[in-house]
Amino acid sequence: MSNISTNKWLLDRRHFLRGSGAALALPLLNCMIPSGYSQNKANKEKPKRSVFVYFPNGVNVLTWQMTTAGKDYQLTDVLKSLEKHRNDVTHFSGMHHPNGIGQAHVCADLWLTSAQLTQSGGSYKNSVSCDQLMAEVTAPHTRFSSLQISIAGGVGSPQNSNTLSWSSDGIPLPAETHPRNMFNRLFGIEKGKIESKRRKLDRRGSVLDTILSDAKKVRKDVGTEDRTKLDEYLQSVREVEVRTERMEAWLDVPKPEIDGQTKGRFQRNVDRKQAGDYYRTIYDLMALTLQTDMTRVITYMSGTEGNGLALPEVGISQTRHQLSHHNSDPEIMARLTKSDTFLTEQFSYFLDKLKSIDEQGESLLDRSMVLYGSGMSYGHSHGNANLPTILAGGKSLGLKHGTHIDYNIETLKKYDLNDAQKHYHVCTKPVNDKARLSNILLTMMQKMDVKADKFVDSNGVISEILA
Repeated sequence: MSNISTNKWLLDRRHFLRGSGAALALPLLNCMIPSGYSQNKANKEKPKRSVFVYFPNGVNVLTWQMTTAGKDYQLTDVLKSLEKHRNDVTHFSGMHHPNGIGQAHVCADLWLTSAQLTQSGGSYKNSVSCDQLMAEVTAPHTRFSSLQISIAGGVGSPQNSNTLSWSSDGIPLPAETHPRNMFNRLFGIEKGKIESKRRKLDRRGSVLDTILSDAKKVRKDVGTEDRTKLDEYLQSVREVEVRTERMEAWLDVPKPEIDGQTKGRFQRNVDRKQAGDYYRTIYDLMALTLQTDMTRVITYMSGTEGNGLALPEVGISQTRHQLSHHNSDPEIMARLTKSDTFLTEQFSYFLDKLKSIDEQGESLLDRSMVLYGSGMSYGHSHGNANLPTILAGGKSLGLKHGTHIDYNIETLKKYDLNDAQKHYHVCTKPVNDKARLSNILLTMMQKMDVKADKFVDSNGVISEILA
């Protein structure tokens, strides 16, 4: 399948094969590059992508924890499915969000924002998530600025979010949950004629112009606190205005053709009781979305803190939330380990998929950074230190892999997993205060060309993974 290249030159000339009423997007060919447009420049402008995959409620920390650091690390049985991706993956131990320590069910809310969450008088305040800062950079090149996917649709509720993505005003962005609906939105035929859609967008633009004009007049006559609120509102309106302009620009650009077999895979009803099929379907759809360049930023909540799928196909009837509160029951802990293993295998499948797709001599995985992890480590007592964290891909974006970066080991000297209470303490209180998850987010942001030297409480990029 071909990719849509969406730089301005291609949009202006609309290079598509047409026939029988259909249109198929062509990839960027050498003959399409205008004179004076060097191949080096074309290479530099190849797509850069980021994907964030979240799982809830932490892990069984006694079976997840790797005890050897560096390049010669030994994978635990839980992580064995990632052995084949050893050179494309970096494992982290010791990571935490300073603002997440002591939190319970808001871990997902701040996983990509690193924010100090506040709630007062019915108002719940978050800040912008790093994926949306990336989307601001990539949005001009894609039909959709970003894609939010979750096991539960919408935004959820304060302190129990269904989404990982938050706007510049700290507003949650609703997530999609059904593969068929997502596929139809991404690749389906638009209902209604283009001119009708254009008129609706024009009307929306006119309304936005009026709102902006009136609000700017009001701004002069209000106090400082009201002016701040009004500025936040104006920023939200401006974001809608930008999205409207982009939607109109894409009206004349056909969506990519999808073959019947692929379309059929996403048009069927996927039973979540067959969790493996559900997860693989979502991962296949994510890969297709990246491959066709419909968006370059995706967040996927494979489970919320209150809704992590049961896995009856491997003998697990409880949700991850139920398993995480195991109270040291060996049988329940064994099921949690099995759940951790199963989810890691599905993630490994996603990496397989990305690695198998060639994009002008590079794999899709090489041009995509994928962060996999949770905002909690020890779920039974809501421990938020030593977060399970894996970063994959992005070699063509300047990352290098193949190591286990362990921020605990210098202080601990070694792990004693036979002393459960001792290790639980490692997962409750940070061993190394400098090991901040925001450092990974900042590193990824810079590789996505976000102009930032700091992200919330970050204290530097992860130099060990920079090629």
